[in-house]
Amino acid sequence: MPVMPGAMLGVLGGGQLGRMFTAAAQQMGYQVTVLDPAADSPAGRSADRLVCADYSDQAALGKLGEECAAITTEFENIPAESLRQLSERCVVRPDSHSVAIAQDRVLEKQFLRDNGFAVAPFAVIQQPSDQADQAIAHLLPGILKVSQFGYDGKGQKSVSHQADLTAAYAQLNHSVCVLEKFMPLQCEISVVVARGSDGEIKTFPVAENQHVNGILDISIVPARIPLALAQQAQAVACRVAERLDYQGVLCVEFFVVQDDQLLVNEIAPRPHNSGHYSIDACVTSQFEQQVRALCSLPLGATTQHSAAVMVNLLGDLWQYGTPDWSVVLQHPTAKLHLYGKSDARPGRKMGHFTVLGADVDEALQQAIHIKQQLQCD
Repeated sequence: MPVMPGAMLGVLGGGQLGRMFTAAAQQMGYQVTVLDPAADSPAGRSADRLVCADYSDQAALGKLGEECAAITTEFENIPAESLRQLSERCVVRPDSHSVAIAQDRVLEKQFLRDNGFAVAPFAVIQQPSDQADQAIAHLLPGILKVSQFGYDGKGQKSVSHQADLTAAYAQLNHSVCVLEKFMPLQCEISVVVARGSDGEIKTFPVAENQHVNGILDISIVPARIPLALAQQAQAVACRVAERLDYQGVLCVEFFVVQDDQLLVNEIAPRPHNSGHYSIDACVTSQFEQQVRALCSLPLGATTQHSAAVMVNLLGDLWQYGTPDWSVVLQHPTAKLHLYGKSDARPGRKMGHFTVLGADVDEALQQAIHIKQQLQCD
């Protein structure tokens, strides 16, 4: 049975993704309860109710499960066991199985490989002796990534030689890691896909993503790639969702390597930074789609009505005080989104702006101009 407007929805996590989910849900007539350990989180301040507690707090989980008709998560590092427990009380999407796979790089890589999805060559590094194994020599140069709790370039080290691997493994606290072979890239792209409880599936347009220091900097939509490649990426994203038996919004990130070969880089069981353009450029945003999938409603149309370029705003911009937002707001097709975070640390995502245009070249030129002005002020 669909969960209709007026019901209470729950979201685990109080960051900007939870904030944008909350806004979409409230616009549709739902109430939202946020569970987050921080008393002053972006989503917690905008929600109807805040349960300030750890994600494993049994009393808090019990309260959330009793009060909410359906519950989702805004990031993948929620304990999968908490999602499993909540699912005994109410609808939970995505489920604990999908989140458990996505939050562990070892499980994620093995799932993708075992289900026939192309990935970069990799090996699991679980103990110091694994570093000396000559069987991994073909993976160098490569990137060593911690299996859990790594994001935005954190928890990973570039390695060129065996000696680099030993040092990098020590710097990552001898954690279980994945060593991936470095692949020369043509570009990086991503596909946000939604799958309903009835198996209905819809994909958003493909985003072309540019990163700086491991953090997403710019997303260009539609991606400047051949149509056949974009369709292939969307088809692969749908198959990933189907193989997971996924319900909710999922992002599949890809490397495009030599000869337009697609490699799945990673999956995120939630709306994604590279899908933020959909708020302003699509008939249905990824956050409204998250609400629809969570509540067993028909999925919305993902048609893109304007070319779009999204630019992340990091805490570095605040080093000399609050940026001059008139630089963004004076442009009639630029849309500013600030996340309400009080502490502007370098590298922290504080907001984004999206520029709409008749085509991606026009939007990209305008977005880069605005970005340069902000950095100079």
